[in-house]
Amino acid sequence: MKLFSVCLLILFTSLSPHSLDAADSEPALQEPPQSAMKTTIIGVLIATSLVSLFLIVERGIALRREAVIPGRLVEAQSVCQTQEELLALRTTSNQLPSPYGRLLSCAIDHLHLPREENIELIQTRARAEVAKLERGIVVLEIVTGVAPLLGLVGTIFGLITLFQGMGVEASGEQTALFSEGISIALKATLLGLVVAIPSLVGWSYYNRKVETLSIEMENLCDEFLRSQYRRNT
Repeated sequence: MKLFSVCLLILFTSLSPHSLDAADSEPALQEPPQSAMKTTIIGVLIATSLVSLFLIVERGIALRREAVIPGRLVEAQSVCQTQEELLALRTTSNQLPSPYGRLLSCAIDHLHLPREENIELIQTRARAEVAKLERGIVVLEIVTGVAPLLGLVGTIFGLITLFQGMGVEASGEQTALFSEGISIALKATLLGLVVAIPSLVGWSYYNRKVETLSIEMENLCDEFLRSQYRRNT
């Protein structure tokens, strides 16, 4: 017990007022200065990522095969032999609004024309439908190119801030500038890549999917026209 009391006495006597004042006079670590440029770059990248995510989800729903080429239409087309079945197919196309349904309706409405003219009308309509399918995909392409550039802008700005810190005396301000520059550079680079990579994957995948669906619709329309004009001859 006496030994413990002696240790406490030595500890309190070692904490003299001079040493306490010295501890209080040490400069506190400064917080990194807030940068409007950093906030702008990070904000734009976050907004771009939200746009990209929305388009990826929206195009994924819109480009489902059942939404583009309904199975009921394909089945009804395969058994369409009589005039009544043709009218029923036209009604089904109206009930199932879809790119292929609109092409099929166009083909049915112009069966009274020669086959070549009907094909030209369908091709014109098909280009419009493909353009609708590609809606939003071009934005993913733009995001794929812009996001890394925005990240590069943030990286360069972070390096500028970092080099500015080299001209300051070794103090809390220099530490703050160094940490701010490294933070901007790393965050901007990371966000740029995080936005660009999913956008690139979505753009490539949906481009290929639109191409596949377009070829399938073209084959189905050609099959339908062949069967109908062969029946009418």
